[in-house]
Amino acid sequence: MESPRYPSIGHYGYIADCHASALVSKYGSIDWCCMPRVDSKSCFGRLLDWENGGYCRIAPAGACASSRRYLPDTLVLETTFRTEAGEARLLDCFTMHRGGARHPHRQLLRVLEGIRGELDFLIEVSPRLDYGAIQPWIRQFREGQENSFVVIGGSDGLLISGAPALALKRRHDLEGRCTVRAGQRVYLSLLWRPPEELDAGPVDTPDSATLDRRLEETVAWWRDWTSRGRADVPYAELARRSAIVLKGLSCAPTGAIAAAPTTSLPEAPGGTRNWDYRYSWVRDSAFAVNSLAALGYVAEAEGFRRFIERSAAGSAEELQILFGVGGERRLHEYEIPELEGYRGARPVRIGNAAEEQVQLDVYGELLELAWRWHQRGQSPDDDYREFLIGLVNSAAHSWHLPDRGIWEMRGAPRHFVQSKAMCWAALDRGIRLMKDLGCNGPIAEWTKTRAEIRAAIEQRGYDPKRGVFIQAFGFPDPDAALLLLPTVGFVGFDDERMLRTTDAIQEALDENGLLRRYPDGNDELDGREGVFLPCSFWLAECLARQGRLAEADRVLRRVLATANDLGLFAEEYELQTGEMLGNFPQGLTHLSLISAVVALADMRKRSQDLKNRTGEIRY
Repeated sequence: MESPRYPSIGHYGYIADCHASALVSKYGSIDWCCMPRVDSKSCFGRLLDWENGGYCRIAPAGACASSRRYLPDTLVLETTFRTEAGEARLLDCFTMHRGGARHPHRQLLRVLEGIRGELDFLIEVSPRLDYGAIQPWIRQFREGQENSFVVIGGSDGLLISGAPALALKRRHDLEGRCTVRAGQRVYLSLLWRPPEELDAGPVDTPDSATLDRRLEETVAWWRDWTSRGRADVPYAELARRSAIVLKGLSCAPTGAIAAAPTTSLPEAPGGTRNWDYRYSWVRDSAFAVNSLAALGYVAEAEGFRRFIERSAAGSAEELQILFGVGGERRLHEYEIPELEGYRGARPVRIGNAAEEQVQLDVYGELLELAWRWHQRGQSPDDDYREFLIGLVNSAAHSWHLPDRGIWEMRGAPRHFVQSKAMCWAALDRGIRLMKDLGCNGPIAEWTKTRAEIRAAIEQRGYDPKRGVFIQAFGFPDPDAALLLLPTVGFVGFDDERMLRTTDAIQEALDENGLLRRYPDGNDELDGREGVFLPCSFWLAECLARQGRLAEADRVLRRVLATANDLGLFAEEYELQTGEMLGNFPQGLTHLSLISAVVALADMRKRSQDLKNRTGEIRY
């Protein structure tokens, strides 16, 4: 059962432990894995170079049928292989336990379990460290431990154990065969350890009883976390899956949330729109914790709030639009020219140049987060209040400047309407917080500036002839980011201007029921990207909040159809081929799904309440 070169992005499943992450193909191959953190150098990376990136494969020796799913309410992936002779399942996960935020196992576990008859399997482990730059030194771990091997190279080390009959092949690879019978389990454990630890100190290789226990603990950990959320929303199973994905993208020790676990998966087939998303964007992370909170997962909001305050050194002047998941500031973008890229899409980029961009909407995102946190009864302490005041002042002093906007345009800065509306939101939430807390502050000055921002948007960011908001001052193009304006109350969802803007965006940017971000050529980059899936969820949320429930449900069903069989979404979608585009799974898509289904649930309940009072449903 050989993997084809560069399977479709949708052929992959995602596993994580709130530290590390990996993608597992339908063919039982781990083709992308970064340990010990999501933004670490890959140890298996043939997703970006099929010949030289490295992989770890467990697959039947011959042809078979297969299916897969996640164990319910977990991030444990189950792939089932079937032939006439037998049936077996492969369980893949990063092991988790209570206390793992500070003391993780740092273990990738693969468990092969016989269900019926017997099946022959091939096991191949070909690590390539530092994005394929290092063919590692592999040697037997200890004398007498035939099935344990040490993998060392650069600053990375792996301890591989458990699998029977593994043998060294060509110095840099391991391979073996096994037959799995009903009721039998075969294990492959990969522990990340610093190479100096493996080279010198004692490291225990976990036995089968320990591995069984860790698998059970992992399943229990995920189910305990998932059980804390609400389930009274449409498409509840997909909403829970999205929440689990977002939790997997979080960094347990710090509270950061990565945008995606991959780098350089192309937004345009074979093109150059290839970016590294393994970092924590202020905007996306604020969206994520708000979405999680809407489903009942509120602790993540506190973790991210503290992460941002620490990473910005408690000062608005030190805030940038993204950080490393440990709070790192220097994320300089560079290219790895020797990597082929996914299906030839080059360059492969590490780091992200957006670290140096000005994106003014982040002030509003953080104030909105603080306001919602305050409404839940968690008021800011003195230090955090000073941080928030600094953010409001920064928004007040900077709102009139051009920026790169939510889409991180790499051309000349523009006066984006959505950015300025978020500056308005920063001032609005700051005023509300100070009044609620009874604190002294420049409320009169903020109130004046808030009015100035609104006047500027309504005069220069609005087309009175068409009656719609526009992308930026002097740029009359439609922009799907305008669908976010009512989410912070700058304009009501049912305001006539917003109703017309929503319809205009649909008319201009719709392609086969899904939305593009903006018209082709608007971003000054080469290549034509796919439809941008979060935008369709934003549209569904707008339609729902406008009371257009049937339209909202139609849009939701269309965009939900772009998920893979595991309920995972990429950032973009290629309509012509039906394939996913961009980094995967994409946090922004999953959090936008949650916001849309919560909006639909809220408005259906409101409609039902109205029916109960009046005897009729109004749309």
